[in-house]
Amino acid sequence: METFLEILKTVLPALLVMITAWLVIRNMLRDDQDRRRQDLLLQTVKTVTPVRLQAYERLVLFLERISPESLIMRTARPDMTAQQLHSALLTNVRNEYEHNLSQQIYISNEAWELVKNARGTVVKMINGIASQLPPAATGEELSRLLLEEVMDLDTDPCRTAINYIKSETARILG
Repeated sequence: METFLEILKTVLPALLVMITAWLVIRNMLRDDQDRRRQDLLLQTVKTVTPVRLQAYERLVLFLERISPESLIMRTARPDMTAQQLHSALLTNVRNEYEHNLSQQIYISNEAWELVKNARGTVVKMINGIASQLPPAATGEELSRLLLEEVMDLDTDPCRTAINYIKSETARILG
């Protein structure tokens, strides 16, 4: 029995030291792993946030460029027929959209839907007005009717999307 007590006196403290060391090392490893995870997350945020902001900037620019007023100012020439202007406007919208298509990766689904809806509304508006004009109509007539249509809108779809993007950007920046 005395031998057992002598062994117990030696083994018990060693066992307590081993358990304590194991707990300390386990906590240190867990803390180190958490710190590495946080560092990686911070590094990712530092890398992704500027790219996301750039995507929002590009989409705002896209929306500004496809707004009918801007499209007409950039595209219309005095010698154009309505059909030529119609085709040029749609080509500009399509090219701008294709150029910015990849930006959807960096923005929310809601923002992208608003961007697509704005583009679709602008295209429908251009097509609708162009279809009402006689074949001999001038580009100036198409321009005038498009601008009148934009003024009659309760809510400009491009402006709605821009405002949403601005609010989403404000949330990102905190």
